[in-house]
Amino acid sequence: MSYAALEAEIATVNDLLNAASVLTWDSRTMMPQGGSPTRANQIATLMVLAHEKLVSPATLSALDKAETTTASLPIDSVERGAVEAIRRAVAHHRKIPPELLRRKAELRTTAQAAWYQAKAESDFEGFAPYLEQTVALQREFAETVGYATHPYDALVDLFEPGETASSLRSFFAALRRGVQPLLEAVQAAEDPRSSFLQNEFPEELQKKFSLGLASRIGYDFGRGRLDQTVHPFEVSFTRNDVRITTKYIRNHLPPALFGTLHEAGHGIYEQNVDPAFTRTVFATDLVGLYAVGGTSYGAHESQSRLYENHVGRSRGFWDLHFAALRDTFPEALAGVDAEAFHRAINRVRPGLIRIEADELTYDLHIMLRVELEIRLIEGSLKVRDLPEAWRAAVKESLGLVVPDDARGVLQDIHWSSGQIGSFCSYTIGNVMAAQLMQTMRADHPEIDAATTRGEYAPLRGWLTEAVHRHGRRYSRDELLVRATGRKLDPQPYLDYLEAKFDGIYRLGRKG
Repeated sequence: MSYAALEAEIATVNDLLNAASVLTWDSRTMMPQGGSPTRANQIATLMVLAHEKLVSPATLSALDKAETTTASLPIDSVERGAVEAIRRAVAHHRKIPPELLRRKAELRTTAQAAWYQAKAESDFEGFAPYLEQTVALQREFAETVGYATHPYDALVDLFEPGETASSLRSFFAALRRGVQPLLEAVQAAEDPRSSFLQNEFPEELQKKFSLGLASRIGYDFGRGRLDQTVHPFEVSFTRNDVRITTKYIRNHLPPALFGTLHEAGHGIYEQNVDPAFTRTVFATDLVGLYAVGGTSYGAHESQSRLYENHVGRSRGFWDLHFAALRDTFPEALAGVDAEAFHRAINRVRPGLIRIEADELTYDLHIMLRVELEIRLIEGSLKVRDLPEAWRAAVKESLGLVVPDDARGVLQDIHWSSGQIGSFCSYTIGNVMAAQLMQTMRADHPEIDAATTRGEYAPLRGWLTEAVHRHGRRYSRDELLVRATGRKLDPQPYLDYLEAKFDGIYRLGRKG
């Protein structure tokens, strides 16, 4: 009974966080711009209430009693794991004054609204005061919760527990050593034609095809919906209401196709968390105060990047689905076949926009953002100097000149959301996705064969068993060890990139 009492307390916290997520979803899709100030207050109130409930005498009492009554259970039992996770979250939140949490939540909503306007007008100066406040608050938060070596460590730990500024720099250096020679070889090879991707693609037809793609790979529209937004995202309000968004550009097709597949991958993860975990600690990030079933941001990105790239950018996928795409856009894709389309969507060319980047240069975008974040938090880079630092980093990493702030420092929503420390999750997700797919193909070639035939249920079933159903019960590396036999390992990702682009660019590097 004492464990049930603890579950009831956490269920209330989950309800409050889900309500905040609904308001956040609305603020990024439907809310008029004028609603921002009061919406900030509403979300902040819910976040503070969730925080106060988590550290309340009732929760602490229930936690103490549940700890006693579950002590005799096996160490790997669900109940003991839940009690330990709640204890860690309570210890974290007892360090945080509600006033700090409120300021963070209020700033997030108003800063997002300022970012939308600043991005539309390519006006970093208009956004800079909000970012200065965000950086200051994140530093204050880091000092409040504590860290061993670098203040950035306290922030990245919210999104990717266990990672630090030092570990990420080492991780990225290893990846760069593997990617850079391949990128140089690709850039010296003949470029596939891709101009047809910039033809006229009516938005309504993009939407219709995108809906079909998401449904085909297993996103359940009976428990979800697809909407349009400036910067695509996924959000869940329990596994039975998981919403995704995408972006349509009339004269550029890939963002809608692959943005939809990406967010549907996130959605499939949330829709397949064990129903028994609904409203529990295993479907709630109690430390970050966010209702999410994925165990880390990197684990979540592994699923979105897997469906976007390993499935959606594969030759087999378009051998099956290109005819339907060409029928949808007969004029724009006249004279194009599946092979040409496949090569075009995988064309490697350094670009300014992260969410439109090819797989080979994508992680270079992440690396430069993480380094800039670290410098902002340690104080070696001032917010006012960020646009110039961004331009210098893009020139060094990608060889490009940034023409304006909208296509530079203002392109991502994350900093306006207070998510400093989250960018590393995209590259971690890339690495994790390749590791999972390598294991699946080795252990279950029949699943790989089914996927090639357009049967996506077996792949979804394997991923549900290996990743989705566990929610937040296991850490990222625990999931990987259970599924692949080892912790996060960059080598399968580097092998995947080498094989893929060797084939597309006919490099002859793989004997």
